[in-house]
Formats: sequence, C-alpha cells, structure tokens
Amino acid sequence: MTQYLLSVVVDPSVYDIPQEEAQPQYEATGRFNDELKAEGAWVFAGGLGRIDEATTVDNTGADVVVTDGPYAETKECLGGFWVVTAPDLDAALKIAARASKVCEQKIEIRTFDGA
Repeated sequence: MTQYLLSVVVDPSVYDIPQEEAQPQYEATGRFNDELKAEGAWVFAGGLGRIDEATTVDNTGADVVVTDGPYAETKECLGGFWVVTAPDLDAALKIAARASKVCEQKIEIRTFDGA
C-alpha cells in the first residue's frame, strides 16, 4: 500500500465563511473521515489555520530569518489535508474525488517518497 497526501486547495476567503454556514460541510467531512477509518484507508488528516497567520522560517543562510506570513503569495493555499493509504493511484483518485465532494474544494494528490 502506498501513502498519498490529499491536499485541500482553497481560496483564502474560505476562512471568512461564518461558522454556521460551514457547519454542514464540517459534518460531511467528519462522516467521510469515519468512512475512511472503516475502510482502513485513514492515516491522519487535519485542517490548517488561516494563511495570513503563517510564519516562515529560513535557516538556509548565515542567519535564521523569521518572516510573518506565508512563504509564497498565491491566489490559492493549502487549507487542510488527508494522508491515506491506497493500493494504487486509481484507488487514491477515487478517494480524492469523494474528498473533493465532501469538502467542496479541489484536491491535489501526491505520494510520500519512501512510504
């Protein structure tokens, strides 16, 4: 079995949706998570905080540089993720299609090297 990262790609404005409007989506995602666990595909998952609250640390030079904000400015950002196991890419694509439906966002799939 291979592990796949299913990245939830969002427009940052998604963080401005009122909690009561987002609640049905959260509940649908919770049910989906339960399905993944029952199927044995679940490894772990989580949502991420607002992109404007990110901090970037760069220790590639002579000094450590800590910068408020994201590493790159983009129209879309990583809003959350699932790590799942699947026998092959086709199976992972089917899981990603289900994930995209329940969270109402695009999903990017990548394998973990050495997993």
